[in-house]
Amino acid sequence: MSLGFVKGGNSMGKMVFINLPVQDIKRATSFYEALGFSKNEEFSNETSSGMMWNETIWVMLSEYAFYEQFLNGRKIADTQKTNSALIAFSFDTPEGARDFAKAAEANGGQSFQVEMGIPEEEMLGFEVLDPDGNQLESVWMKGY
Repeated sequence: MSLGFVKGGNSMGKMVFINLPVQDIKRATSFYEALGFSKNEEFSNETSSGMMWNETIWVMLSEYAFYEQFLNGRKIADTQKTNSALIAFSFDTPEGARDFAKAAEANGGQSFQVEMGIPEEEMLGFEVLDPDGNQLESVWMKGY
């Protein structure tokens, strides 16, 4: 059995939707657009934004009240104080990974590097925190 969106009778195949809670949908949407995501208006409204990384990987940003509907009484993690996930996005070049981190800093986020003991000519990565504290990572690996 294959689950997926069907539009016009054609299955889009398997997709990944990363759902993140945000306090301010406009601020979060602008931040992710600055990182290179595209907002899909068809999957967006006043409380949520469907942000496309590519055709198969999306980040769904949802304000707390909407996001909480899916938690069955559980609380949203305070990602300013604790980490709940680290979501990595790969790039074709080291410059792409670096530019992602720079865009985060220029648009209200933070970035830092973790020393992995691997030469930058082999692998380069940056940890990125969005304005809500959700942690992303931009990574480039030689040959991948």
